[in-house]
Amino acid sequence: MPNSNKIHFEISERKVLLRIFDVCIVLLSLYVVGIIFKFNYFQFSTTNFYWTFVLGLYLNVFGTVFEMYNLQVASNQIQVVKSIVLTASTTVLVYLLTPIYTPVLPSNRLQIVFFYIAIFSALFIWRLLYVAFFASNRFTKKVILICDKDQLKELVMGLQNADPHYKILGYMNSDALNNRNNEHDIPSYLTRIESSNLESFVMKHAVSEVVVASQNTAGITTELYNQLIHLLEKGYMIKEYTQVYEALTQRIPVQYVARDFYRYFPFSRSNQNHLYLVFIRTIDLVVGLVGLAISFLLMPIILVGNFLANKGDLLYTQERVGKNGVVFKIVKFRTMIKNAEANGAVFTTLNDSRVTPFGKILRKTRLDEFPQFYNIIKGEMSVIGPRPERPIFVNEIAETMPFYETRHIIKPGLTGWAQVNYAYGESLDDSLIKLQYDLYYIKHRSIFLDINICIKTLSTILFYRGQ
Repeated sequence: MPNSNKIHFEISERKVLLRIFDVCIVLLSLYVVGIIFKFNYFQFSTTNFYWTFVLGLYLNVFGTVFEMYNLQVASNQIQVVKSIVLTASTTVLVYLLTPIYTPVLPSNRLQIVFFYIAIFSALFIWRLLYVAFFASNRFTKKVILICDKDQLKELVMGLQNADPHYKILGYMNSDALNNRNNEHDIPSYLTRIESSNLESFVMKHAVSEVVVASQNTAGITTELYNQLIHLLEKGYMIKEYTQVYEALTQRIPVQYVARDFYRYFPFSRSNQNHLYLVFIRTIDLVVGLVGLAISFLLMPIILVGNFLANKGDLLYTQERVGKNGVVFKIVKFRTMIKNAEANGAVFTTLNDSRVTPFGKILRKTRLDEFPQFYNIIKGEMSVIGPRPERPIFVNEIAETMPFYETRHIIKPGLTGWAQVNYAYGESLDDSLIKLQYDLYYIKHRSIFLDINICIKTLSTILFYRGQ
């Protein structure tokens, strides 16, 4: 078995660790405060054990909304303190306001102060310890990469950007194992490994994982193959690049999928599961009706704002591509100036000059999307799915990007996996990344992933991101 003096937690393990410790530390803090200060509001007993489950559920839900389980946020002291304040405050407020499932409000209001301080202090101290120890480089995973040299830089960046603790130590050039030319384009911190030295390098540097990214089967020589078998027998992990990339980034690297695409796209059975589809359609109708009702309530305010700032029609329609490539007309509150596309259709960009000041507010708060609940009720869209794109852009992107039209095997959505994980797309490169997220959703579609998207959508709105 490999001997390593480093400890590494996978991304999923770190998130589970954070959730479990958050709840355990908070409960321990409340128990200690109860003993020291005779704190009676939250007491542990066999008759009220369900209070702990309710509190744990609130912590996990609001912690997700305020990004406490986003590993980039969790590893940053400033950002995580902001998340702790919001999570602790919201958790305490909601817990106090749901006395049916939680203790009745205490007559001594000081008990509420103790309750808040106990939760906030526990999260604050534990998360600072996490930043200092669990998120430090001592938990780095050491990896070597076997790939074609011309793809090395992009492959390394793709993995290390997804997880800063995923460190590529060296590489083997599988397209020409004896070619040493053009080494200047290789990052200086990467060591080139010769085929005969692979096994010794892995053991000497305590490498825990070998990632094979080569699409050139001729580059996997008999000598290299035998060394990989020996490493596997000794307990070292040998993984294929697309599997590692998908696990780290939660998107599918379509640029590395060759003709055997069916290996990478075993689409979720939920896409044909009638019970799931009926459930989703029911949710769509309920959410659509509620959303449309809210739209009518907001209409007078938006109408005044549009009259004063936009000075044009309140609503506008635009053709979008839906399920199975069927074109439909999407409805939105207008956010741009008149004749915004007089010179032809172009991608909307960040700080687009065509967007009016009031339109920016509508976009940031997502209020401009509310009329789309009408499209959801009609069945042209769903609450969750890939964002519908315009036919002219679909045709343009599909010509240069394989699998782009695969997005159309399900209904487009008001929000989606790409929308909550990536910024606004304003170029073909952005469309490629969003396509990777969309395909990941189609491949892993489930109730749990849908709930995750809903919660992340709340985070996107609350933190005023996007456009």
